[in-house]
Amino acid sequence: MKPIPVLLDCDPGHDDAIAILLALGSPAVDLLGITTTFGNCRVDKATYNAQRILALAQRPDVPVASGAAAPLAGEAHIGDFIHGATGIDGPDLPEPLAPAVELGAVEFLRTSLLAAPAPVTVVATGPITNVALLLRDHPEVGDRIAEIVFMGGSIERGNTTPAAEFNAYADPEALDVVLTSGLPIRMVGLNLSHQALATPEVVARMRAMNHPVGRACADLMGFFGGTYSDVFDFAAPPVHDPCTIAALIDPGLITWHKSFVAVETEGRWTRGATVVDLHDRLGEPPNVQVGMTLDVDGYWELVLDALERVGS
Repeated sequence: MKPIPVLLDCDPGHDDAIAILLALGSPAVDLLGITTTFGNCRVDKATYNAQRILALAQRPDVPVASGAAAPLAGEAHIGDFIHGATGIDGPDLPEPLAPAVELGAVEFLRTSLLAAPAPVTVVATGPITNVALLLRDHPEVGDRIAEIVFMGGSIERGNTTPAAEFNAYADPEALDVVLTSGLPIRMVGLNLSHQALATPEVVARMRAMNHPVGRACADLMGFFGGTYSDVFDFAAPPVHDPCTIAALIDPGLITWHKSFVAVETEGRWTRGATVVDLHDRLGEPPNVQVGMTLDVDGYWELVLDALERVGS
């Protein structure tokens, strides 16, 4: 089968870094480019971090375009309390091997979609502002998008407020644009990604790899695990974002439930909460495939194999 063409919109971020490396290391994915947004850090740091991850992988050929610095409404909410001052604290990463492209993220997405010979999958692992701006300002690209796979929301509780997951909380207006777009959408929420824990055994396998990629990933998980332990009392860090790429490579790793999904933009206590109607109580047409359960062992074998391939 031909590799799946993918545009990855992200905010690196420890787990975004693993998602980039998984995409680079899988023969099932053709990573056409990376766009960056605010989120785990400011957008300038996110762009720099994406470039450094590509340098680690010796893949300066993958273009990086810088995007949204703030949400559609209000001020930027930054996740450096989890990801550290740089957004990717922990490893000693190389300097970029190539500059970011001159086009902004939205224009880069538009031109890439229109130039692609077949529809492209858009994966979003940070606040989904860039994708929302693309759909709002350039509706002509809709039929060039095969599907949107995003990490965000939850069928359960949040991690930024009691109700809201970080990416959804950071720009609920943008998520609303995407959810109401009519495009095929898959959602990887906290309920799914909290199953993807980087246990000590997983981190040990990373560190045992005989190359800088594996050791850097172990250092990433070391810092990430420390903050997740301090802030959320997790025994091991949940590696959220690669679940989106894993879903493309091996759809059987995740079970899905087609549901109506909306995002709360006005609630006093619930802004950014995703409303997932698993039992069709609202009578609304289902619009999202919602990730429910993860084959954890299969997921980590996929990720670790890709890291080995990138580093070898």
